[in-house]
Formats: sequence, structure tokens, C-alpha cells
Amino acid sequence: METYLLDWANLLLRWLHVIVAIAWIGSSFYFVFLDSSLTPPEDEGLRRDGATGELWAVHGGGFYHPVKYAVSPPKLPGHLHWFYWESYSTWLSGFALFLVSYLWSPKVYLIDPQVHAWSPPAAIATALAFLVVFWLAYDAICRTLGRTKNGDAKVGAAVALLVAAAALLATSLFAGRAAFLLVGAMIATAMSANVFFWIIQGQRKVVAALKAGQPVDPIHGQRGKQRSVHNTYFTLPVLFAMLSNHYSFTYAHPHNGWVLIGMMAAGAAIRQFFVLRHGFKLGRNPHPWPYAAAGVVLLLGLIVWLRPAPVAPASSATAAAPVSAAAVQAVLAQRCVMCHGEALQSKGVRLDSPAELQRHAQAVYQQAVVTKQMPMNNATGITDAERALIGQWFLAGAKAD
Repeated sequence: METYLLDWANLLLRWLHVIVAIAWIGSSFYFVFLDSSLTPPEDEGLRRDGATGELWAVHGGGFYHPVKYAVSPPKLPGHLHWFYWESYSTWLSGFALFLVSYLWSPKVYLIDPQVHAWSPPAAIATALAFLVVFWLAYDAICRTLGRTKNGDAKVGAAVALLVAAAALLATSLFAGRAAFLLVGAMIATAMSANVFFWIIQGQRKVVAALKAGQPVDPIHGQRGKQRSVHNTYFTLPVLFAMLSNHYSFTYAHPHNGWVLIGMMAAGAAIRQFFVLRHGFKLGRNPHPWPYAAAGVVLLLGLIVWLRPAPVAPASSATAAAPVSAAAVQAVLAQRCVMCHGEALQSKGVRLDSPAELQRHAQAVYQQAVVTKQMPMNNATGITDAERALIGQWFLAGAKAD
């Protein structure tokens, strides 16, 4: 019953997480587009009021005319919409999902003894420390280097090195699947913390000053813009990390840390292409194609690097030898039935009888032979020869004895 309820919790939290993440990413992408597409106001009255840019757009049968005031508007409206619940909901639902998926069963999901053998409490504490320490280090970089000459470039380089170091450290401590997710959660934590500690707090100070009739310090808008820009470049790397658990050929690679770094770098380069493209259409930026090219080259390089080694063809004697269902069940009894038997029917799958084996033959072949995601982190030590045995039985028709 506990496994069944955890499956429901996982499903509902994942659903919620995706919904609110779409809302957050969508609003973030829209405002990056909006900020990059603004043109100087044509109306003299808007310019006198301090407007710095405007945009005319058509969507859904109507026309829209957003206007930007870089420091403060001449008068606060009666209703001011704030963009923060999307960020907070995404982080809270994501952390809850991480809790029920990984921290609840660290021996299954978080720890791979072949990578690093340690106790569940130590693994959990270290995973949580990744979230906190990365934010503190990233925030310190922004506070210090951001004030120097060419600060944005220095901050970008330092943060990139910090992410790379964290990726290599995580993949040397945790199971590959968990390490990829943890690095994504670590960056997402910094993104949400940017909203909570800097963007929203700065906006609240601006609103408070306007209400009190005091001059507005432009530093709050500058800091908020800096962190918003960082968040937009973090987005695609985080999305890859969250999706990677479906693709074991990435996180199960012997050099999975470098795979993660390469994929995140490709995501950041592609995001830069889209950011610059908005300004390019207005003649503000050179053509951003080098960034798209860099991202594509990185992806092609990873595709070539991660290609599977050629498999020697089986001898005619081996190919002709039939594999019995009993032989496959002997393997499953040793490697899989402890989680997929009568006592613990993980994901609603049982493999302890010929009928159940045939019923789930496709899933067994997909998970154990094709993607090699099961057993989780290969905790039971299934061998390549045993995987090949299962595959041979399935491809011959998955017949019962």
C-alpha cells in the first residue's frame, strides 16, 4: 500500500510541477521577448512620463500595447500584478517530488554503491547541502564580481565553472540519474531564490518608495534585471536535467558528469540564440547564428561520443539456441522479483509467475535490455549476459515454455 500511495503522490506532484513550471517558464520567456523587442515610445506624452519603451502586438483577435517604465511610472495603478507565485509553486512542488521520489528511498534512487557507498542519512544531507551551498556560492559571485568592470561577463564565467564543478562532484557521489536531477534542482533553487530574495524584494522596495512619495533607487531594477537574465539562461539546462531520467544512455555513461556539462552548455547557447534573435530583428544585435551553431555542434558531438559500441554478431549456434521462459524467470527471481513480486508490486508490476512475465514482457525488454534503467542503479548486479538472455527470449516471441 505504501508503494501504491507513493506512486499516486509522484503522479500528482509531477503533474502539478509541470503545470506551474510551464506558467513560470512561459512568463519568463515572454518578458525576455518583451524587454528585447521594445522600441522608444512614439507618443510624446509617454516620453514625458518617463516611459522607456513600448510594444504593439496582436494576439487572439485583439491588439496589445505594453509600455515599460525603467525606474518608476508617473502614478501607481489601483491593481498591480505580481509575478512570483509561478516560481514559488514550481520550487515547492519540485522539492516535494524530489522528497517522495529520491529522499524517501535513498537506497533505491540516491545511492549507487558502485559510485559511492555511504549511509542514507549522509547521502540525504549531502543532497540537501547541494541546494543550499550552490545558492550561497552563486549569490556571493553575483554580489562581488557583479560590481567590477565587465562584471556580467565575469559573473557568467564564474557561474559556468561553478555549475560544471557541481556537476562533476554530484556524479562522483550519487547515482547518475539522481545526480542529474540534483544538479537541475540545485540550479532551479537558485532561480527561485533569485525571485524571492532579489527580484520581488527589489520590486517591493520600489513600490513602497512610490507610495511614500520618495525617489526610487534604480539599483533595485538593475539587480532584478541581472537575476532575471541569469534565470532565463538557466532554464534550458534545468529542463534537460529534469527530463534526463528518461534517457539512461546519458546519466549511465562512465563520464556522465561531462555529458551533463555538455548538454547544459548546449542548452545555454541555444537560449542565447533566441534571446539575441529578438534584438536582431530590430537591428540591435548581430545575427545570433554562432550561438545556435555552437549548441548544435555540441549536441552532434555528444551524439557521436555516446554512440553505442558495435556488437559482435552472435554465432549461429548461439543464435539458434532457444531461451526458455524458465531461464528468464531464474534471472528475474534473482534480480527483479524483490521489487516486482507478491510482497512488493512496484509500479503495479509482478514478475514472479509465467503469466505475469508474459503480460509485462514488453516492459521488461524495454526497461532491462533497451534502456537498461532497471534494476534501478543496477542495485542487484544484473549482468550484460543476463540482459542479452532476456532480449533473446523477447525477440524470439516471448513464448512460455
